[in-house]
Amino acid sequence: MFGEDAIAQQLADARATLSTAVKSPEANQVEPVIVEGVEGLLRLTLSVEGRVDKFEFDPRIMRIGSEVLFDEIKRMVNAALDERAEALGTDEPVPDLEAINESVAEIQDRSLRQFQAMSASISEVMAKIHGGK
Repeated sequence: MFGEDAIAQQLADARATLSTAVKSPEANQVEPVIVEGVEGLLRLTLSVEGRVDKFEFDPRIMRIGSEVLFDEIKRMVNAALDERAEALGTDEPVPDLEAINESVAEIQDRSLRQFQAMSASISEVMAKIHGGK
């Protein structure tokens, strides 16, 4: 059976590990994604956060017409998002590590209070048992 101190230490270790991940999110990020279109006349860069960072174009692109241009931009954005999702290895959103860390801290604090109350109750019962003999 684990004692109060052992459980507290395990929770503290888990929180420290999670805190490290929160403080260095760059370790879990992918490289920026660059997609080109219309034979290199357009270039879209998706940042490590998954947002459009740069959109570069050669002025000659205006010759192709707005409908074709907007279709190509849409294709490029979708291709960049697909490439980023593939690099992350999942279509699931990245969990909010700070919220998880706060939840673990709350659980730890609450569980320690509960263990202290249980320990006090057990000590009281044991004292009554040993005092009654």
